[in-house]
Amino acid sequence: MINKIEFSAKNLTSNAGLFLLLEHANKNGIFDLIDHDLVFDNVSTNKIKMNHIKTMLCGNFIGIDKLERLKLLQSDPLINEFEISIKEPETVSRFLGNFSYKTTHVLREINFKVFGKLLRKSKLKSITIDIDSSVVNVEGQQEGAVKGYNPKKIGNNC
Repeated sequence: MINKIEFSAKNLTSNAGLFLLLEHANKNGIFDLIDHDLVFDNVSTNKIKMNHIKTMLCGNFIGIDKLERLKLLQSDPLINEFEISIKEPETVSRFLGNFSYKTTHVLREINFKVFGKLLRKSKLKSITIDIDSSVVNVEGQQEGAVKGYNPKKIGNNC
């Protein structure tokens, strides 16, 4: 049997991979953990936290490097389907400012719980973490630049 799929401008998105990401996070209880365990001191911040965390997760997944670029997701039909309301960058920035050492630590613990759960599910005997780095050369005396390992320009700041 062949199912007919209608594509029209109202349901097209270039961010279709977000569907899998959000479904995976939901299925593995990530959103439930965050909603239950991550508690801010401010009551109003607790009410909006899931919307902003889903916004940041989606933005990170599609490679947004500045909060201003979250606006690219505002009219996305897939985002709307998951009832995520993309707020203005300033609003998201204020939300991020509510994180303290305590809430950041809780988010870290949630990450470890999820990683442990997925690791147990996969039944792997070992894992390999491969970390690569790249050297970015700078010219002059830029703030934060230090001499490091640079095989192409030995002794240059990077």
